[in-house]
Amino acid sequence: MFGRKINTDTQMIDELLTRGTEEVIDGEHLKKRLLKGEQLRVKLGIDPTSPSIHLGRAVLLWKLRQFQDLGHKAVFIVGDFTGQIGDTSDKESERPGLSEEEVKRNMKTYFDQAFKILDKNRTEAHYNSKWLSAIGYRDIDEMLELFSLHEFEARENIAKRLTAGKRVSLRELLYPLMQGYDSVAIKADVELGGTDQKYNLLAGRVIQKHYGQSPQDIMIMKFPLLGLDGRKMSSSWGNVINITDEPNDMFGKVMSINDNLITHYFDMTTQVSSGEIREVEEDIKKGENPRDIKLHLAEEIVKRYHGAAVAQKARDEWERVFSKGELPSEMESLSGDMPLALFVKNWLNVSHSEAKRLISEGAVSINNEVVKEWGREVKSGDIVRSGPKNFVKAK
Repeated sequence: MFGRKINTDTQMIDELLTRGTEEVIDGEHLKKRLLKGEQLRVKLGIDPTSPSIHLGRAVLLWKLRQFQDLGHKAVFIVGDFTGQIGDTSDKESERPGLSEEEVKRNMKTYFDQAFKILDKNRTEAHYNSKWLSAIGYRDIDEMLELFSLHEFEARENIAKRLTAGKRVSLRELLYPLMQGYDSVAIKADVELGGTDQKYNLLAGRVIQKHYGQSPQDIMIMKFPLLGLDGRKMSSSWGNVINITDEPNDMFGKVMSINDNLITHYFDMTTQVSSGEIREVEEDIKKGENPRDIKLHLAEEIVKRYHGAAVAQKARDEWERVFSKGELPSEMESLSGDMPLALFVKNWLNVSHSEAKRLISEGAVSINNEVVKEWGREVKSGDIVRSGPKNFVKAK
């Protein structure tokens, strides 16, 4: 049976190797293999540390899709085993491992989410518990022999923690071995990861050589994608845009990012050309309204996950509500005929004291009138608003 033809177009390969990448380890070797037309097994692993895949992790999935579109084999691994160990590569303190129940709950739709980006019919998908749960002490002993404690301690985040007198558990020593063994198990030719993953990615090369395999080439993406608050996008901080977000919600979140992140998002999360990104940078320097540029950005991101027609509809809705001050075309409804404080408590699922605080600070309006009286009666048909994006209709 004939395999899928490999695309060796030089322009597409250059785009693959450079767009969004921080570093390619053994890059010349990888480029030669790509130009030669050899089908490569390209690995990406993600631990299910939260139920949703956010745009930061999607950066890696889109790069894997680029390889896939050239005809290479995409190998996607959900780390159900490593998720219970916990990777602290990007953490300033020990990351607690998740329970088996938490991992199962989080990963329930991971493959479905990944296939919003990857071609399911051309993806090899695995859970790494398939092989890691079978590893014994003999294998662990042999892999540990390949690394020194000094090498582990020299990692920037580990060194900082040790200097500060913070705890570093022996469990953390094992994570790079497990990620590295994943590469052995699936015979990876290439592995994708972020800058925070470099030690783990390199460990894979060492372990592959130990098991008689050729060491994988490594593509390190510019990382991290910054979240809504300017810090690294992280589910634990709640500053994320998830690829499963509803279109209007996704659009609104993008519009809320800091203006200085606009080009960062164009580069990391869209398919617009490098030339267009340079034009965006020039427009910003010339003083064009950042809001207008973000409208284009938000539309591009929503289009990528929901389609062009839906993206246009989300843009129209945002402009209608936030530029023209009109009501949303759709909003949730909630039983009224009660004091405002109780209504806000039920609506936002907050404590009664928190509801009163929001009202007292002028964060709640009824029919576009700011109301600070807790006992104001909410009547059927009233439109209650909290903050810029939350609307509800009393029924």
